[in-house]
Parts: sequence; C-alpha cells; structure tokens
Amino acid sequence: MFAQPRHDRRRFLGMAALSLAAGWIGTRDSVIQLITVKPFQLSSASDLAALGRATAWLNSAPLTAADLQGKVVLVNFWTYTCINWLRTVPYVRAWADRYKEQGLVVIGVHTPEFSFEADVDNVRRSAQERGLTYPIAIDNDRAIWHGFGNHYWPALYFIDAAGHVRHHHFGEGDYEESEMRIRQLLAAAGSGGTDRASVSVEAHGPEVGADWGSLKSPETYVGYQKAENFASPGGGAVNTRHVYTVPPRLRLNQWALSGEWTLKTEATVLNATGGRIAYQFHARDLHLIMGPAGRRGAVPFRVLIDGRPPGASHGADVDDQGNGTITEQRLYQLIRQAGPIADRQFEIEFLDSGVEAFAFTFG
Repeated sequence: MFAQPRHDRRRFLGMAALSLAAGWIGTRDSVIQLITVKPFQLSSASDLAALGRATAWLNSAPLTAADLQGKVVLVNFWTYTCINWLRTVPYVRAWADRYKEQGLVVIGVHTPEFSFEADVDNVRRSAQERGLTYPIAIDNDRAIWHGFGNHYWPALYFIDAAGHVRHHHFGEGDYEESEMRIRQLLAAAGSGGTDRASVSVEAHGPEVGADWGSLKSPETYVGYQKAENFASPGGGAVNTRHVYTVPPRLRLNQWALSGEWTLKTEATVLNATGGRIAYQFHARDLHLIMGPAGRRGAVPFRVLIDGRPPGASHGADVDDQGNGTITEQRLYQLIRQAGPIADRQFEIEFLDSGVEAFAFTFG
C-alpha cells in the first residue's frame, strides 16, 4: 500500500461545493477564510516586490514593482497542466485584451507543481497554444508564490494603482464579479472602467467549464507520494519494476494498473509495451496528465469506455475510435461524454513503453 498522501496542491473545483481536488472537505468560502493577504507596500519584500525574484520572463522584459506604479494589475497564479486554471483562461485572456488600453496589466505567474512544468520551453509552448500574450513571470523557486502568501492554482490578485492588493479570488467561477472589480479599480485610477457589459468568451476543449452537477470524481494522483484508491491486487511496489493486474471490478474512483510499471514519487512509469490504466469514474470529462518519459519520441495509445471505443464521447486528444498519440508532457483530454453521465470504466492502453502518467482530472 502507499503512504498517506499529502494534499499540498490546493487546487479548486471552482463552483463545486466540495473542493475535492484540494483534499478539503468544506465550502469554497470556508477555505478562502483561511487565507489573508497583506496590503502591498512599495518598501516591503512581499507581493509585487517579489516579481523581482522571477527566474525568467515570457512575453515581456522583466517587470518590477516600480515599473507597475500607477497601474492596475491583475496577478494570475497558474501551472499549465491545472484543469481548474485551464477553465479560467478564456476569461483572463479576454480581460487582458479588453482592458489593456484602459491601463490594466495582467501578469501570469507560472509556479510549477510537477518537475516537468519547470521547463520554460514547456511553459512557452503552453502559453502560445492558449493565446497568452500578456507578461508571464516564471516562478520556479516559488519566490513570488511565497511573496504573495499564495496557496492555490488558479489564484487572482487585484492590485490598485497605488500598489495595494484590494481583492483576491481563488479557483474558478465568479467571473462577472472579478470583471467588476477590474472595472472599479480602473475607474478609481481614472483610466477607464466604464464598460458595463461583461466579456463574451468562447471556450474549446479543456477550457470549457465543468459539468458540476454530474461531477463525482476527484483529481487523482498516480505517483505514489499522493496516490489514493489504488486497487491493483497486492498494492503498489514503490520505485520497483513490478507487473500489475486490474481486478475484475473497480468501485467508483478506484484505479488500477495492468502490465509492468514503476511507481515513482510524482508519476507512474510504463516499462513495457501494452501497459494499461483503468479508472472507474463519474464525470462528463476525463483528462490525464502524462507525457513521454525522458526525451523519447511519440507514444500511441488507445482508450475505451466500458470496454468500447468512445465514439461521440471522445475527448479533444483522441478520435472516435479512441486513438491518440502522446507527444509532450501536458494534460490530455480523453473523454467528453455526449450522453447521460453515469459510473463508467475508463481504460487507456499504451502501444509502446516509456510513458509517464501523473494525475487524472475531471470536469
């Protein structure tokens, strides 16, 4: 069996009443009450001043607190495989575009969770794919994260023209309220904020909002450090090549391996062709964060739902027969159910070795 997992990711399930992804049992508001944000002072070493400790910048020369004096700033903490962040992208992207000429500066702070997310080339590719043109601070040392006292992906901090944090929002949802706060800060700065209509967004693939009413499966890690509900007979053999099997029946939110795998700290690594992962889930969407191990090339795979090709329920990264290819380390959308949502068994079979799987997420 695995050691007791440590829930320090603290992602949100947005508008859901239970923040299962973060390991919290309670309402979103009750979690938010645990966080306090100190007002920013130009002379302090926290908040905006922490931008000076970014390890790199994308889309901009390095920005400092002094550069941003007199500007309304929206700071967005993210990590590129986070499904909760991905579903906020259409709104942040639209706000950056609409309010740029009125003086809003959006700064994305990319603070990685998984080790591969610290690769700046991976972050750059993700930003380009998502159409992010605003400045992005690379926070591989978590200096900005700690400077803001942040604990969550995604997180928004609303900073006025005097450099004070006036509001914050953690997780998904409340988009109209967040946009209203931007307008209020711009109006107070005398630089705009007179628009009344909220932005209109068009979301595709994993950016589409979750079906919260049918979502009964939580984010699930498959690296041994945080793994839960692992159901292969005999449990897991940590850091050891081992042949696993899938039991005849999985209960809801249990998962299992088939084939020869090595369970490592943050990922499960396939050692031989034909390995499979099975998961009994209840959600419209199923995603898997995965990628080629090391620097090896593309790996083909095939997914099934209840033993059949997904057909119209395939995700953005597979066809209707369930075929797809792993080409990079990222979140792959494998299932988007077109019909009634019920408990279903998902399976993915890898047609070559050298795959790392990190976590399932749902929507």
